[in-house]
Amino acid sequence: MTVYLDNAATEPLRSQARDAWLEASASLGNPSSIHGPGRTARRLLEDARERLAGVLDCDPIEIVLTSGGTESVNLALQGMLAAAGARGHGVVVPDGEHHATVDTLAWLERAGRAEVRAVPLDGVGRMDLEAWTAALARPGVVAATLLAANNEVGTVQPFAEAVAAAAEAGVPAHVDAVGALGHLPLSFRTLRGAASGSAGLVALSVSSHKVGGPAGVGALVVSRDAELQAVLHGGGQQRGLRSGTQDVAGAAAFAVAAELAESERAAESVRVATLRDRLVAGVRAAVPDAELLGDPADRLPGNAHLLFPGARGETLLFLLDTAGIAVSTGSACQAGVAEPSHVVLAMGRSTREASQVLRITLGRTSTTADVDAAVAAIGPAVERARAASGRRPGARS
Repeated sequence: MTVYLDNAATEPLRSQARDAWLEASASLGNPSSIHGPGRTARRLLEDARERLAGVLDCDPIEIVLTSGGTESVNLALQGMLAAAGARGHGVVVPDGEHHATVDTLAWLERAGRAEVRAVPLDGVGRMDLEAWTAALARPGVVAATLLAANNEVGTVQPFAEAVAAAAEAGVPAHVDAVGALGHLPLSFRTLRGAASGSAGLVALSVSSHKVGGPAGVGALVVSRDAELQAVLHGGGQQRGLRSGTQDVAGAAAFAVAAELAESERAAESVRVATLRDRLVAGVRAAVPDAELLGDPADRLPGNAHLLFPGARGETLLFLLDTAGIAVSTGSACQAGVAEPSHVVLAMGRSTREASQVLRITLGRTSTTADVDAAVAAIGPAVERARAASGRRPGARS
């Protein structure tokens, strides 16, 4: 039986979300059709949109349904930069962002459509707010984006202060909240504050499978008065921002999962953080030189990102997998390519250290027994991984 500790990659599907999907999928009709079945599908879709808006504290019309976090990030970034037109191509972004952001901006730079203004991370993976504010004031900056919490090391970012600084500078901003939904309080209305037009927070991305909904469903909250250009064109659905037949069943299941995650958030954050602390303490007892990366306190409750000197993360992952423990070396969105963590590198660590990390993430199905099983397996796995690399116990890596 597998002990699943990779909840940041995807949460197990909730039975209530599965039931909502099955029920909605039995409904006949395209929500864009005007006949009776179409109107029924539309009602189901708009009910889901209203429920998601309730969770995210925004207007239902501001919910743009997508295929997931990556599409939402692309719509936000490409949409903001395209809308800026001749005003410039500068985009402010912290180092160590999710690959959905990093790779999109790299592609846009190669195409001459973006000029990245990078903001450094400190030793715990938190972006420099002063550098962020200074970068916003540079000529030609027309967009900004940041994670609410780092998806690898779990450090919570000063995203409320960052979007307030963007509003002050007159720059539209996007927050990638894919990993934060269900773990941190999120209010689009509060984060947007008194900003108007295309300045300050204009977009916020979330994804269904991170909270126990189905994969392939997400949303981008887009403020009513944002200037954003579409990436997909066709039928003009969803304010023209995302054309295409909308996934009624997926939206219904996402809404149920998001509501449940939000209702459980306060209690689950305490429970899961307690399990995480038990895990970290157990790992340190078994492997005394293991190091917890990221902010030791201000981090996502289920995140334990650990550095094991002398043991390659890829080797540890396979040894633990053989022992029935499922963890990861970092983001699951790197197409299975083993490479040093770009987040750990951005925190000032060496390439070797960035290759010696594991991300262990707990969630709503995690138990004390899961944690204890992982702790029992990690010590022997590290010993074997170090032996494979030729590192002697107690030697410096």
